Amino acid sequence: MATRGFCLCQKTSWVYRGAQTWACYCHCDDCRRNCAAPVVAWFGVPIENFEWTGDKPRTYESSKGVFRHFCGTCGSPMGFEADHYPGGMNLYAASLENPENFKPTFHVNKQSKLPWLQMTDGLEAFEGTLLHTPNDPDGYS
Repeated sequence: MATRGFCLCQKTSWVYRGAQTWACYCHCDDCRRNCAAPVVAWFGVPIENFEWTGDKPRTYESSKGVFRHFCGTCGSPMGFEADHYPGGMNLYAASLENPENFKPTFHVNKQSKLPWLQMTDGLEAFEGTLLHTPNDPDGYS
């Protein structure tokens, strides 16, 4: 089964086949500033199941070994790859063709959560980032 996503102008798009590896909310400053949002919803997929379709994204190395992908036309953030998450593509849940189907299972960087943001979902929240997700101790491979 293929899952698809796209940017605001729909020129940059992606597709992956198979299951997501993880799905979460991130509260870190980098993610928030990249999207100008109080929290960012992410999910990960194995890179071998993923491909860009339409226009290829532009890429910005936001910190050493972290590559953020965005549409070169409308600027929509699309995803990121990081050296510390080898083998994975991390995608913004809001870029999903059907974002209403997104189901996060945890939070990361809870120490950075904005004090005025109230989230009462009852999901487990972790300090910092995870090198492996709670449901996948071996990472993407």
